[in-house]
Amino acid sequence: MPGVVPRAQDGRLPGGRPHVPSGGRRRPGAVGGVATQAGRGSGSFTVGQDVEVTVEDVAQGGWCVARPAGLPVMFVRHALPGERVVARVTEVTSKFARADAVHVLESSPDRVDAPCPHARPGGCGGCDWQHATLPAQRALKAAVITQQLRRLAGIDREVTVEPLPGDAAETVDIQEPHGAPSDPLSSPDQEPRRITASTGAPGLGWRTRVQFAVDRDGVAGLRGHRSHAVIDIGDCLIAHQAVRDLDIPGDDWSGATTVEVAAGGADSTENFAVTVVEGGETRKVKGKSRPNGSGRLTRPKRTLVEGRPYLAEQAAGRLWQVSADGFWQVHPAAADTLSAAVVEALAPRPGDTVLDLYCGAGLFAGAVASVVGPDGAVTGVESDAAAVKNARQNLSDCPQAKFLKADVAQAASAGDLPRARLVIADPPRTGLAREVVAYLTGDGVAVDTPAERFAYVSCDPATLARDLALLISGGWRLESLRAFDAFPMTHHVECVALLTR
Repeated sequence: MPGVVPRAQDGRLPGGRPHVPSGGRRRPGAVGGVATQAGRGSGSFTVGQDVEVTVEDVAQGGWCVARPAGLPVMFVRHALPGERVVARVTEVTSKFARADAVHVLESSPDRVDAPCPHARPGGCGGCDWQHATLPAQRALKAAVITQQLRRLAGIDREVTVEPLPGDAAETVDIQEPHGAPSDPLSSPDQEPRRITASTGAPGLGWRTRVQFAVDRDGVAGLRGHRSHAVIDIGDCLIAHQAVRDLDIPGDDWSGATTVEVAAGGADSTENFAVTVVEGGETRKVKGKSRPNGSGRLTRPKRTLVEGRPYLAEQAAGRLWQVSADGFWQVHPAAADTLSAAVVEALAPRPGDTVLDLYCGAGLFAGAVASVVGPDGAVTGVESDAAAVKNARQNLSDCPQAKFLKADVAQAASAGDLPRARLVIADPPRTGLAREVVAYLTGDGVAVDTPAERFAYVSCDPATLARDLALLISGGWRLESLRAFDAFPMTHHVECVALLTR
């Protein structure tokens, strides 16, 4: 069975650790090769060491936390809160260790068999929670958001992560109990449940943009967790069917470093793109030297080998044209869901002025432009030239919508942002630039902003909480916060926060 840690014929796991029969329990400190919480005093971990731990709460990034007595904190993947597992140490720092759960001794009722055989210790790093039911995944993400709000912003708020259309239900089939004790990731006392890995199954088949890494043999796969290793997955179950139909892992990509695949959401002929990325290696530059002798990093060569350079998307009641390598939400239902949430939060009125920061191809600007009407004004700000071109083309029928090609932080600090009653921001994972926070709070900004309502779209709970703390200290109040499971099976989540003066 793929993903199973092999055992020797005498029933011992690698490293000489014996297998505990179904229903068996270990006496603290009694198992050779396995450190137990009661069997060790103060000390540290070593990479490759197996440690029996009880998993506690969830942590940011797809980890769970274990706190072995007398040892540093351990962050464990492939586990769930409340489980007792054997964790194999993969990394040790001065303050904590990272580990993989390689054997589940006492399982959570939320545990299921991962639909993908590569979602396991040492496997693909693309998914974090395939071993949990979809409701449990959303509860874990909600817990992380709650933690970050409390820890970084001092906000106590209950959070619910909402499924996107198509992912609300979970299809499972109950298997017969495991008779053999050979699966180290199964519980000895529970019947496993398997999420059906078929086209259209909730939580699967949603990712419309996939970046495949290419190994030295020309095989396209996905990276291992915190690793440059390329895993030959053969098929990615969370990839959209339009991506899977291209069978990228089945072709020879020798000479490429990356293969990027994108599938558009609108009904259009050849609405996909396959782009090969070559180069990006470091080369010596004649006449120039650097202290480390590394030379200059050459710009990668990008070649569209199949499909078309622009994709057709459909959201917020209109068609969109987006560059194949431009930003667009990867879940087919995310653009519609998030744009509706932004409009609901801002409650724009006819004649309103709106500022859309980090506007991309103009999704949120377009959603509010139809509401503010010809007497209103919508200004989008974006640094990517191709995205600004897309936005202008997409909203060419809306004279009230204008787009500025500029770095958002520089435009904010220079006072180039227009006055607006409503503000939207959908920044990268790093969150709002400090200049944008200063613009919104009036800290050191020459041009006063009359902004009254601010919709903040965030894909990172930690940077969201950090920025909320800064905004609240600058006079804003958090009115509402919605979270959406736009990335099932992973730890990622989208949030839409509404702040008011």
